[in-house]
Amino acid sequence: MEFILGLAKQFWPMTIFIFLVIIGFIINLFDKKINNRINFKYKDYPHMKPIQIATKGKGFWGAIMLWFFGTRQWEVVKDFNYSLRGESYVIPKGFKFDGASVPKFLAQFLSPVGLLLIGGLVHDYGYKYETLLLKNGKTIGKKSQKWMDMTFRDINIEVNGFYFLNYLAYWALRIGGFVAWNKHRDANSDVPKYLSGTGK
Repeated sequence: MEFILGLAKQFWPMTIFIFLVIIGFIINLFDKKINNRINFKYKDYPHMKPIQIATKGKGFWGAIMLWFFGTRQWEVVKDFNYSLRGESYVIPKGFKFDGASVPKFLAQFLSPVGLLLIGGLVHDYGYKYETLLLKNGKTIGKKSQKWMDMTFRDINIEVNGFYFLNYLAYWALRIGGFVAWNKHRDANSDVPKYLSGTGK
């Protein structure tokens, strides 16, 4: 028993991962499946490119901080069209985001742009602008943080089918997502006019 506990302590990221997988399997057995929660649809996977992590010129410690605590940013290079509940939406090319917020020690098992990519993209846009952009260039009006978190959860459930994983990510957002949400509100992030169809 001491040997097993010793291994669990030594390889604690793997231990946490295995523990979550077991809990997820048990919950999945009893979970009431709800399909088409928000009738999410899309034709093409998002086209995006990585943005360089600018460690050059930051000095040794600055580069180390970026390496350990920085997050890869991505830029959408082609409009991403999707629909929710029968309405057509778009995330315009040029939008920059960092994918799902995954703790560094879990990133080896769950990439920020892996299973949670699609929901993370829509969620990041919603967090930044407090709304979503319709295909006709108008927004749907201001939405709450909780609404955005629930949309993230439900999109991912429809895309990847992992109920437990997506509920775990949802509750992580409900507990800690206010930091990013408030940061964007403090920055007064409004949908740019050329993105909202009110100007060019």
